[in-house]
Amino acid sequence: MTERRIIHLVDDEESIRRSAGFMLRTSGFTVETYESGDAFLKVAKDAEPGCILLDIRMPGMDGLEVQQALAERGVTMPVVMLTGHGDVGTAVRAMKQGAVDFLEKPFEKQAVLTAIDMAFARLHKTADEDVAEQEAKVRIARLTAREQDVLAGLVRGHPNKTIAYDLGISPRTVEVHRANLMTKLEVRTLSDALRIAFAAGVDSQP
Repeated sequence: MTERRIIHLVDDEESIRRSAGFMLRTSGFTVETYESGDAFLKVAKDAEPGCILLDIRMPGMDGLEVQQALAERGVTMPVVMLTGHGDVGTAVRAMKQGAVDFLEKPFEKQAVLTAIDMAFARLHKTADEDVAEQEAKVRIARLTAREQDVLAGLVRGHPNKTIAYDLGISPRTVEVHRANLMTKLEVRTLSDALRIAFAAGVDSQP
């Protein structure tokens, strides 16, 4: 018998619950939907283990508050954050608090499935984290000092203009450094770059 893969989809927008729920069900997942963080928290402790797709901006408790509440209640299911435009800084904070990934709306099917695969890998993880940390540090070491400065700014959730101001360089120069560091880290998305930075401990550096 094939193991059920459960998705707990928490989003106040009915259209998202309907469209994303349909897409996930037709991709072979079992989907439970919740219209608010409060509704999910009422059942989270006894919910069947799976992946949580959690919207950041919701009436009542927002995604970060729900994520914190889950941690306090000992619910360790992996979380993928769903964000609207302009919420990237908040999504970075969510990743620091343990989220697997964040997806900007409107999201593509393949991006959702990739994030969910990572989430389920974490749910069943037996890999040695020390190996991942060492590999991340090797990749970070490829960056120039300035590229590491830009990466540190991204880890803090700062936009290019703020990073440019802090470093005394132009936003265009930040864009160049950002593109270069993505190439050297062998990643295509900001969330992948952040994951490497967190694994290497960049977020804990001054």
